[in-house]
Amino acid sequence: MRRLGTGIGWRPEIADAVERMPGIDWVEVVAENVCPGHLPESLLRLRERGVTVIPHGVSLGLGGADRPDEGRLTALAERVEALGAPLVTEHIAFVRAGGALTASPSLEAGHLLPVPRTRDALDVLCENVRIAQDALPVPLALENIAALFSWPGEELTEGEFLSELVERTGVRLLIDVANLHTNRVNRGEDPAQALAALPLEAIAYVHVAGGFERDGVWHDSHAHPVPPAVLTLLTDLASRTTPPGVLLERDENFPAPAELEGELTAIREAVREGRGRAAAVGAGGTATAAAGGGGGGGRGAAAGAGGVGPTGVAVLSRPAVGVGAREAARERLGVAQAAVLSALVAGTPVPEGFDRVRMGVQARALAAKRADVVAKVAPEVPAILGAGYRAAFLEYARERPMTGGYRRDALDFAGHLLRAGRPEEAEARRALREWWLDRAGPAPRSHRPATRVARAARRVLLRRG
Repeated sequence: MRRLGTGIGWRPEIADAVERMPGIDWVEVVAENVCPGHLPESLLRLRERGVTVIPHGVSLGLGGADRPDEGRLTALAERVEALGAPLVTEHIAFVRAGGALTASPSLEAGHLLPVPRTRDALDVLCENVRIAQDALPVPLALENIAALFSWPGEELTEGEFLSELVERTGVRLLIDVANLHTNRVNRGEDPAQALAALPLEAIAYVHVAGGFERDGVWHDSHAHPVPPAVLTLLTDLASRTTPPGVLLERDENFPAPAELEGELTAIREAVREGRGRAAAVGAGGTATAAAGGGGGGGRGAAAGAGGVGPTGVAVLSRPAVGVGAREAARERLGVAQAAVLSALVAGTPVPEGFDRVRMGVQARALAAKRADVVAKVAPEVPAILGAGYRAAFLEYARERPMTGGYRRDALDFAGHLLRAGRPEEAEARRALREWWLDRAGPAPRSHRPATRVARAARRVLLRRG
């Protein structure tokens, strides 16, 4: 497994600080946020210095019922090539549901949602992973996600689900210890049991991030300092194996560079402590998987009878599943995921067996994230609407699920307001209409729409002041 070292998530807001940070061996970039032909100068400079850049995808939805979209796979492969990446990563999650498979409206979550740990879901995921592996030019690693709710009737633990996924596909793992902590608080799952069941030799690297707890729910915010509990899990993992790489994620509320460097130092110390524990156990003569880095229970060894996959991980030989059985599994999974997503974003009843309180928390979190991201991709809209933006958007989102991504969502929201004769202030309404017209057609109505709309927004703000 390639050694990566200590890294940090590259974000435009901290690009300059990341370039100046000592001891940064590699960075990770959200794949959908970079354009292969127009890479940020900061990333180019880091690459010239020999810093590895790994693209981290968020939109494939490999845990969904549909097969991976060819266009998304091609786009991800192009980013791998442009960045010269040795590896590409994605998530074990679904991000959309409905459509032709279920003869229901297509819905977008705008977020990573958990797949049920069932045989159906695992069979579909394994086939989707193989499709993705065939389309990508480098090895693929998949991340365990954080979740606010659990699926009823699950048949496997997280460790069993991940272990069998690796055995059947040879895919690598991106283990997020912050997500293990989240699932401990929110779903009562024991992270130590998950770590003990993992095929440790499949770990490509590790994520560490912060969050916060509110009303008994842990929110994986990536906007707060890394808590001691997450560092303790990192130490536990490092006592079992030497992680090839560890990366700090931060997406919001970026602190001063010195604070980020302090978190990176704490991460290095947590890994050193874990390796020290492993060495002490080894010196004591006790045989343990923790000291070897090739443990993870008997599953990895048993898989050897099936051969070795393209990533060098043993692949389990299993009886072939018929095409009819695979399609039936996809349909069952598709119906279940569409029902869950519709309850979260379209206000339909919560399916039987789900915790209604937790589903409500997840629904509100999705709506809040949707409002935040729309404000980022279309900053002129909240500038025009002022303090009323958030309430207006949440009211809109309550009955209108996202179907085409955040930029389409911003346009649909603006169009909805204009049809309703809002905002009431004439100057603001004209500014919003101008913004919508500049972006709703196949091409901008002028060469400088952003400047003109920005001026209109400033006029609205000055009038309010």
